[in-house]
Amino acid sequence: MQIAETERLILRQYTVDDAKEFYRIYTDPINMKFMGRMPDSLEFEREHIQKHIDNYYNKYGFGLWATILKSNNKLIGRCGLLYQEIEGTKDLELAYLLDWNYWGRGLATEAAEVSIKLGFEEFNFTRIIAVINPQNVASIRVAEKVGLSYEREIASFKDFGKVSMYSLILPATKDTNSTSETNLSASQN
Repeated sequence: MQIAETERLILRQYTVDDAKEFYRIYTDPINMKFMGRMPDSLEFEREHIQKHIDNYYNKYGFGLWATILKSNNKLIGRCGLLYQEIEGTKDLELAYLLDWNYWGRGLATEAAEVSIKLGFEEFNFTRIIAVINPQNVASIRVAEKVGLSYEREIASFKDFGKVSMYSLILPATKDTNSTSETNLSASQN
C-alpha cells in the first residue's frame, strides 16, 4: 500500500516480496557501515519483514516504508517511523537507510521530510527523534536539513554503542512541557 509520494519517491508498506532487495541492501558493508548487524539469511529477512508488518502496520498504521525511486520503480532503501525506548522513555524515531548507489542526491532528505510530515499530520505525534552514530556525518546532515537539532549523547544504545540523539518538536507545541511518553500515548487513541 502506498503511503506517500514526493517528486522523486514513493513510500509504501513493505511486502515479503521485498526481502531479496532488502537483503542485498543490508548485506552490503558500505550501506551498513554505521548500522547494526546484517541479516543472517534471506529467510531471516523475510521473517523480519513479516514481523514488521504485524508489529507496526497492523498495530499502529505506520512503521518503516520501502522507498521506491519513481524514475525506475526500484526499491532503494527504507525510511519511516519506529517506536524506540531510550533510557526508559518511549520516543518516535525517524529512521532512514538508502543503498549507497543513491547517496548524495537529496533522496534521504526527501524521504525523511515526508516521513516527518506524516508523523506530525497523520499520526498526531508532537516530537520525533533520530538516533545517529556521531561519525555518520551524512546522516547528521539529513537530520539537520529536515529540522532536527542535536539533543544529547547516549553512551550505549542497543548494538550501536555511542550515538547522538537529534529531535524535532512540532512547532505549535514547542512551548508546552509534555513528555514524549504522553505524546505517544495520546496519538494511539
